[in-house]
Amino acid sequence: MILLPVLNEAEGLDVVLKSIPHRLLNEIGWESETVIVDGKSTDASQQIGFDAGCTVLVQPSKGKGEAVRLGFEHAIRNKFDALVMFDADRTYDPDDMIPMLRQLKKGGVVVGNRLNKHLQENAMSPTNWIGNHLLTWSAVLLHGVEIHDVCSGYWLFDRGALLRMNLNSMEFEIEAEMYAQCAISEISLTNIPVSYGARVGEAKLGSLRDGSSILRKLLVRKLFPLPVEEELGKGKLAFESND
Repeated sequence: MILLPVLNEAEGLDVVLKSIPHRLLNEIGWESETVIVDGKSTDASQQIGFDAGCTVLVQPSKGKGEAVRLGFEHAIRNKFDALVMFDADRTYDPDDMIPMLRQLKKGGVVVGNRLNKHLQENAMSPTNWIGNHLLTWSAVLLHGVEIHDVCSGYWLFDRGALLRMNLNSMEFEIEAEMYAQCAISEISLTNIPVSYGARVGEAKLGSLRDGSSILRKLLVRKLFPLPVEEELGKGKLAFESND
């Protein structure tokens, strides 16, 4: 399953959907379904998804974390063998999922690293570049598992890993929590370089506020190996399966 969290991405979504390498996926033995999780877009994002033959899910509220968790739930319920997710703003190259799939281990996770020589010159401000490196360094310091880009939006999950994701993030701290969950559950994590370009449309990630939320999530999950609500007995957020 290909998961695209979307909020007002009409400017780039059509190009992204047309760029998904379905033929190459079939050649290496994967059938694919594209699922868009939309945070109540006010532009044509939903219609573009419907017109392209995608499954379109609409979030109860808003936030990337909620979108990702809803997509995970859909993948688990429909028994997909793997899930790849990336942003729909044309920053990521859909073709990069092919080498990622070739590196996928049973029960494991593959993360696309943007912070490499393939990073386009205008893709990330110096402040964001420094912030991404500091957050990645902090993640490894806290949780001890190697990752090269903890804020990457390009992730690939084997079904076994997906079933072990126990998450409660609502916003852009979701990737940090996914990393923390891999560390907590001792899920195999593979890093692979991917290309990264300038986004199309309005940026949604704020440097200081969202960076603080990401660091806070890393700290909280270090202190509370289960999401806080479950630690306090307020409910179970993990997806359940008979698999």
